[in-house]
Formats: sequence, C-alpha cells, structure tokens
Amino acid sequence: MVSKQSAGNNRLAMTLLKGRTFIVLVILLIFFSITANNFLSAGALLTVAKHVALYGILAIGMTYVIITGGIDLSVGSIAGLAGMLAGGLIEEGLTLKVFGVTLYFSIPMIVLITVLIGALMGMVNGIIITKFNVAPFIATLGTMYIWRGFANIRSDGKTFSKLAGNKGLGNTGFEVFGRNITGTSIPAGVVILVLIAIVAGLILKKTPFGWHVLSIGGNERASKLSGIKVDRVKIWVYAFSGFCSAVVGIIATSQLVSATPKTGESWEMNAIAASVLGGTSMAGGVGTIGGTIVGAFVIGVINDGMTMCGVTEFWQKIIRGLVIILAVIIDQVQRNLQAKIALQARNENK
Repeated sequence: MVSKQSAGNNRLAMTLLKGRTFIVLVILLIFFSITANNFLSAGALLTVAKHVALYGILAIGMTYVIITGGIDLSVGSIAGLAGMLAGGLIEEGLTLKVFGVTLYFSIPMIVLITVLIGALMGMVNGIIITKFNVAPFIATLGTMYIWRGFANIRSDGKTFSKLAGNKGLGNTGFEVFGRNITGTSIPAGVVILVLIAIVAGLILKKTPFGWHVLSIGGNERASKLSGIKVDRVKIWVYAFSGFCSAVVGIIATSQLVSATPKTGESWEMNAIAASVLGGTSMAGGVGTIGGTIVGAFVIGVINDGMTMCGVTEFWQKIIRGLVIILAVIIDQVQRNLQAKIALQARNENK
C-alpha cells in the first residue's frame, strides 16, 4: 500500500515536471542577465524575439509531426530552398524559354507560390513515409539532402542579394517580413508566429483533425480500427510542417535581405529541441502548441545568451545536443511517473 505522503510527493514531482520548461526559461533569463552584458536590453531582446519566431514556427510544424510518432529532419532544408525560390523569383523572375518571356510576380503571389511548394515538399515526405512504408527518420534524412541540393542548384551555390525588387515590375516590399510592424518595435516574424500558433493550437485541441493527430500518436492501430484515415492525416501533417518551414524561409530571407542556400542549416535540431522541451513526447500522442512556444523561447535564450557570453560555436553545438538528450530523458521520467501515479490511483480506488 502506497503512503499518502509518497503519493503526494509523486504528484508534486509531476507538477514540477509539467512546468519544467517555464521554470528553466526563468532560470535562464536570470542567469544570462547576470553573466551576459546588456542581455535584457531592448536590442538584445529584439534579436532573441526574431530568432524565437523562426524556431517557434518550425517547432509548431515539428510538434504535429512528433505527436503522430514521426520526425522531420528536412525542415531546415525546406526553409533554405523556400528562401532560394522566393529570392530567385524576385531577382530573376520565372523565365519561360518556350515563349521567350520572363514573368515577374507580386510579393503576395511569390509568398503564396513559395508556401505552396513548401507544403508540397512536406507532402512528398508524408507520401514516402505512408505509401512506401519508409521510417520517418530515414525518409526525411534523405529529403533533407535532396531539398538542400536543390537550394544550391537553384543559384549554382550563389546568393540572391537584390531582393529590393523593382517598382516597375511590381515586386517590391519583400523586406516587410523581416522588419518590425510599422509604428512598433514588434518584429513581423513574432506576429506571424502568434497567428500560426493560435490557429495550430485551435486545430489540435478543438477539431476532429487535431483529435485524429493525437489519436494516431497514442495508438495508431486503434486509430485505424476506429476508422481514422491514418495515412491521409500523416500526409497532411507533414504538409503542414513543410508549410511552416517555407514560412520560416521567407522570414529568414527577408531578415537577411538576401537568399542563401545555407539558410536553415541545422535548424531542425532547434525545432526538435523546442518541441520536446515544450512537453511533446517523442513516443507520440502528447503535445501542446503553447508548450512548444515556451520551448522555442528556451532555445532562443540559450543560443543568443551563449553567443553574448562568448561561448564558441563548437561548445554551443555540444550544449544543444545535451539539451536535446536531457529533454528526452526528462520526457521518459515524466511518462514513467505518470504511469506510477495512475497505478497508485487505481490502488486507492480498490
């Protein structure tokens, strides 16, 4: 028979584990405010916010994927290719050699084309995984290289730097995605993050599609037997991840005011870390968009805080790796504790 004190201690530990990401964020803010000069200055916080927007949007798509029990290693490459596609359409337009003409599109049309292609790339991931029964890790590892290769091929490895556009061609205004909202100090990327987070959160918790995503991650076989079209849901989940990646590619390219094939390299690690730190279980079936956003803030604060403290990139990579491993270990501890508490509850009700 488990004592009431032991049961109470377990519930307290569970409460702390559930709030671990927010607690860690507060500790990090205090730590870097002491160790890094001007970390809490307006300029530094603005930089952190811009980075958090990128990591957060990527992590939202990743959260959906991980909840279904999958993984998407191609998000950084899709972001890079999306940036190259948008930059190429602005600087060079679309040449139709058959007709001997070059078409130039407005910025809204370029954005629409880019995010649709991003969603299509994500859909390709989903089709490979579901229709050809390829493990998500292997499928997206392969497409990670493919999309990055296409990003380099798009410009032969060069950078598109003339993204101001031409008024005569009607393709100016791309820089708006990398700037602050007019009249405020709020980066446009943060606003886009909030909008995507609200929509994604509502879909996950309030719609049948969201319930299907959670159900598949919890028990895929039971989901199939209950009539859920598992393959279709997974394909759309990966398409959403590709969409989020393309949005990040557009924002990052706009912030840099240039499109480079290297954009998004290793960002998949930040997306995975933010998602898992935010409480998304690598085993699938569990995850929230709110938790993922807090996780993105943790990653952003760690990355920028280490840079301001003068930590070398080599050590930063080691620390990021340790953060991911630690997050997975804590997730496992939380799941074991949840099972223990459930068992205690059943024993108490006997």
